[in-house]
Amino acid sequence: MAKKKNKTLSPDTIAVNKQARRLYEILETFEAGISLVGSEVKSLRGGQVSFKDGYVSFRQGSAFLVGVHIAPYEKTGTYDQHDPERARRLLLHKHEISVLQAKTEQKGLTVVPMKMYFSRGKVKVQLGLGRGKNVHSKKQDLKDRDIARDTQRQLASY
Repeated sequence: MAKKKNKTLSPDTIAVNKQARRLYEILETFEAGISLVGSEVKSLRGGQVSFKDGYVSFRQGSAFLVGVHIAPYEKTGTYDQHDPERARRLLLHKHEISVLQAKTEQKGLTVVPMKMYFSRGKVKVQLGLGRGKNVHSKKQDLKDRDIARDTQRQLASY
């Protein structure tokens, strides 16, 4: 039986963090490269990544992606496996790192991974600079979406 293709993702998209827009109000987005080992890239080609608790931390002038789970590649030997939860270095310009670090320290913002995709054979991560939503704003978003859906139904029926 043939595999079912996911029509919502483009062919180069690996995974999308659906929780990011629900939990955070995204103010800016950035594109970053990511430093990976071979078995991680193979695993990403199979779409085996989870963003559940992912965020970006800054150490010694570098940015690291923490909490993103990339499953071990099954066809690799046992001695050559990578750590699924390791911190992965993000490839950003020094200016971008300093701007992001300053904003996260001063304004109480956080940097979360939003999407992973292939661009010209390289793995890229879309990062979002966001502020956490409170319960009231989450409920308001749900209410607005329901109202928009109802109006679309009403317009479609005429």
